Amino acid sequence: MSRSVGELMRQWREQRGYSQLALATRAEISARHLSFLETGRSKPSREMVLRLGRQLELALREQNQLLLAAGYAPAYTDSPLDAAEMRPVHDALRQILSGHEPFPALVVDRHWNIVLSNSGFALFAEGAAPHLLRSPVNALRLALHPEGMQPRILNFPDWRAQLMQRLRRRVELTAEPGLSELYDELCTYPAGPEPTHPPRSDNADLTLPLRLRYQDMELSLFCTIATFGMPLDVTVAELAVEAFLPADADTGALLTRLHAAAPAGQEPTGAAE
Repeated sequence: MSRSVGELMRQWREQRGYSQLALATRAEISARHLSFLETGRSKPSREMVLRLGRQLELALREQNQLLLAAGYAPAYTDSPLDAAEMRPVHDALRQILSGHEPFPALVVDRHWNIVLSNSGFALFAEGAAPHLLRSPVNALRLALHPEGMQPRILNFPDWRAQLMQRLRRRVELTAEPGLSELYDELCTYPAGPEPTHPPRSDNADLTLPLRLRYQDMELSLFCTIATFGMPLDVTVAELAVEAFLPADADTGALLTRLHAAAPAGQEPTGAAE
């Protein structure tokens, strides 16, 4: 049974930890008016739905859901990446990925499914079980599964802790069932020893390197994350580029040599298109 817009507003307000007065103050309306909206005694205008959605820091997908519940058309398009109108976005992402070589880079969606990758993805796919490399490849599942990257991550407890913290935060922000199910699944994978560096509340990915064994070599990589600024499409808003950079000169030189030695046009196993 679909919920009313008032019920959804109250759910999101409580999930964000706001009282009615606190949210009303942020939205510059009276607490009485917000109460009437939540109980259904008043119908919000389209502009009010969007204002409250922004103050609740809802993603574009959730703002569309609020509008639909209130009887309005969505404010933001939701186009598949292979749609004709998304060609400029697709081409821009491809350019970013290609320009980042010889270092690995991925484009992931809101569930961390890999939608695009460059040749450096081969570093992550090496030795992974075939079922983890079937499209769509899930970056978190590949990283943490015992038949994926887990045995090759030399600082696995610390890296796992950071990834799980990011996923848990996304679950808290979106309350999306698919992400909750992914989190529960990943919790069943072997966690290994306690992390030596507890997860931080800031962007720890910029400081914690991924120490990865590749064949008989050890790589050390930093992860940076980029998103589109001011997107007006749900799909675009939910895409993230996860680009890895060498944490030391030896890793940079090694990746450069590996890239130069790879056959021209070779596609990494499991890379998503």
